[in-house]
Parts: sequence; C-alpha cells; structure tokens
Amino acid sequence: MSEKKKEKEESRKTASKAAAAMFSIALGICSAGAYAQGASTWRCGNVYSDRPCEGGSTVKVDDRRSNEDRRAADAGTRNAQTQADRMERNRLSLEKAAHDRDQRAAREARSAALAEKRLAIAEQKERDRARKEAGEPRKSSMSFTSGQSAKAAGDAPERKKKKRKSAD
Repeated sequence: MSEKKKEKEESRKTASKAAAAMFSIALGICSAGAYAQGASTWRCGNVYSDRPCEGGSTVKVDDRRSNEDRRAADAGTRNAQTQADRMERNRLSLEKAAHDRDQRAAREARSAALAEKRLAIAEQKERDRARKEAGEPRKSSMSFTSGQSAKAAGDAPERKKKKRKSAD
C-alpha cells in the first residue's frame, strides 16, 4: 500500500502544480487587461507610442462614442474610400486617354515630317532634272539623210538656186 500512497501523493503534487500554473496564467491575463486599460498613450511629435518620450504628452484614447456613432463613422469612412477609389479609376482612365492621344499625335507628326521630307526630295530631284535639261542643247527630232530617203521621210523639197545671167 505504500506504493499506492506514493502514487497518490505524486498525482496531488502534479495537480497542485498544474492548478498553480493555471492560476498564475489567469492572474497574468487579468493584470495585463487592467494594465492595458490604465495605460497611457504618448504623443511624441507625429508618432504615438505606449512609452513616454522626451517632450511627449499623454493623449486620452477612450472612445466614448455609442455603437451607433461608431457604425455611422465606419460607414462614412467606407463611403469616402469608395468615392476615392472611383475618383482614382477616373483619373487613371483620363491619364491613359491623354497618353494615347499624345502618342497618336506624335505618330502623325512623325508621319507628316517623313512625307514632307519625301516631297522635298522629289521636288529637289525635279529641279535638278529641269536644270540639267535646260543646260544641254536640244536634240533634233528629225534625222537628216541624203537622197531619196529624206524626201520619203517627209522633208521639205529643196529649192533650186536660180542662176543669174551675167550682164556681159
């Protein structure tokens, strides 16, 4: 029986240790909650902290609004966020349209400049050709040959020179 007593004693010790551990955990949780309720929030410049800082001031953070007021504020926040998202989408679509319009105008300008350059080159070639033709003597379109073949070709008849009679 002494063995049974030892086992019971060990099981009591284990149970009491477990109970003590659970009690200390519960006590820690309760004290943390109480600490959090009594804790101060510090404003250090534009930063908020749970620790005091040099030149900082305490800020009350109790939310004493009713549930209805909180819900109304949350609904207003959601509404503002929805409107902001809509405005952002609208702005992005306007920016895209402006970008596309600018790209199209740039393409058209490049195309017009290229067409103008081609036209200027063609005009310069035409002027060069005209200048070259003006500087060269013109070739005759008729071919002059001797004999019957010239008459057959439709040349004008030759005039015979009249011999003058001498006054002797």
